[in-house]
Amino acid sequence: MKKDGRREQYNREKILAGLRKACEKRPIPESRMEAVAADLERDLFARGESEVPATLIGEKLMEALKSLDPVAYIRFASVYRSFRDIESFREELAALLAK
Repeated sequence: MKKDGRREQYNREKILAGLRKACEKRPIPESRMEAVAADLERDLFARGESEVPATLIGEKLMEALKSLDPVAYIRFASVYRSFRDIESFREELAALLAK
């Protein structure tokens, strides 16, 4: 379920496209992105719910990217969170660097 209430069928290729974009020119093999998508699917299906909020999917992908590659994480987060300005982007970077 999208933020605006629309329903959209789960699309693995859309997930992989987002991962590929975030990981572009990073040393991350395709097999690792496929594994992230498979882990996400396993988590979602384990919930046993017929609908899952898109925000949950986005958050889970950001979690996976954060541990996979910090640059890919920031790229994904910058699009997903739609940073309003440079300060909100800087805050996210600071939080990442603090960990």
